[in-house]
Amino acid sequence: MTAPAASAPSPGTTFKDMRKGFFIAITASFILLQLLFLGNLSYLYGTQYKDSTRFHNLNVLYVDYDGGVVGQSVLDAYQILRGESFPSLQQSPVTDYPALKDVKRAVCKGDYWAAVYTSPGASSNLTSALTTGTSAPNSLTYIWNGARYPAFSQSAIYSSIMSLIQVTRSTYYARNASSMIASAPFSSNAAALQAFLDPIKAKEINIKVTEQGTRVLYNTVSIVMPIIQQFFFMMALNGISAQFRLYSKLGTTSNGLLRMCISILYTFIGSLCMTGYIWAYREGWEVSGNHFALTWMIIWLYMHINFIIVDILTAFVPMQFLPFCILTWAIINVASTISPFELSPGFYRWGYALPAHELYQVLVQIWSDGCEDQLYRALPIMFSWWMAGLAVVNFAMRHRCQTALAAEAAATPSDADARSSEDTKRAPSLSRHSSKQKIIPQPRQETAESIRLENLAYAPSYPPSIVRGTEV
Repeated sequence: MTAPAASAPSPGTTFKDMRKGFFIAITASFILLQLLFLGNLSYLYGTQYKDSTRFHNLNVLYVDYDGGVVGQSVLDAYQILRGESFPSLQQSPVTDYPALKDVKRAVCKGDYWAAVYTSPGASSNLTSALTTGTSAPNSLTYIWNGARYPAFSQSAIYSSIMSLIQVTRSTYYARNASSMIASAPFSSNAAALQAFLDPIKAKEINIKVTEQGTRVLYNTVSIVMPIIQQFFFMMALNGISAQFRLYSKLGTTSNGLLRMCISILYTFIGSLCMTGYIWAYREGWEVSGNHFALTWMIIWLYMHINFIIVDILTAFVPMQFLPFCILTWAIINVASTISPFELSPGFYRWGYALPAHELYQVLVQIWSDGCEDQLYRALPIMFSWWMAGLAVVNFAMRHRCQTALAAEAAATPSDADARSSEDTKRAPSLSRHSSKQKIIPQPRQETAESIRLENLAYAPSYPPSIVRGTEV
């Protein structure tokens, strides 16, 4: 990655003569690279800046089916915990969620990050347990989805609910402890004492348990790798195309179809491998073959979108600026998936338009058995990127082919070719023996202009030096 190249020094030029140009070029590269990484990493770090102060943007549904002291104790606990670093507890009337399954459906749809509800008759059941010594049933039930941003759900949602339950016990004591101590048979009934010591029991419903260690990679490194993978393969594809001079030997349509078939096959296998290593390290994660196939297909679409984007960038962006574009594209995409938008400054919500964000939304829906339904937005955005890319990549292919043809025209025939041409003109009729001899064409004579144009047509490539004079 360099600054725009200065003119090459003439032979015999000393360092003293060229040191001014050298230091200008190296200073430009120094500054540009510092700004590149400073800007990109500042953007990425900004997604996490003071994110704990935005926990209140995460909404948790609360429905009180009890209507007694237990339900009121939950509200008292929330008033104690309420703040910027605690999710917002949104109480809704029972009429909005008449059945318990309606609460779970609200979390599954993604309307809320979690839900807490009191069991019907929780207060009376607890009073009965304290007075008769029977086992106290669950007073609360909480629902959340462990597959939705697993790391943040664990720290921001699950831990907050645990705190709410713990403080609810304290507020219950504050409201009811004195009357219970006076009437409950603690001295003669151990079960009653146990119910008093643990009055608020809670049941967990995790829509999709996602506890494997690799879960932290799904929305981070796994988003960046497909972009880098397409860039590396593009370099190899360009290098091989340069070796066989495909852009000048095949037409634009033939080159485009060949490149498209290769890209589809490469991304198809690449997405299979990516899905494969996710599954290989899933540990006890309960996912099925259907999940595998759907994950494979959506990752393929994401990979192919990035292949097309990299193809377009490498065709039109000068080589010295190309790494700036690739790195920035990778950073802004991973920044759109690394954490929920509710925990980032509002500016970052433009990331809804990026394919990586929509990829992760679809993956969460697949892994959650249809919960977190975002297909109405995710698929149109991803297909828009795909269709727009397919339209523009045709111009990129045409540009490559035209540049390669211009490089061919800029090259001059070698002396051997010229002599062969002259001999042919002088001897129009050849003997039967000589006519059977095969004339091996000599390499053409490259010019500075033809080399420059070839580099534009086939760059970036691996190996970086174009194999010149190869005829197939």
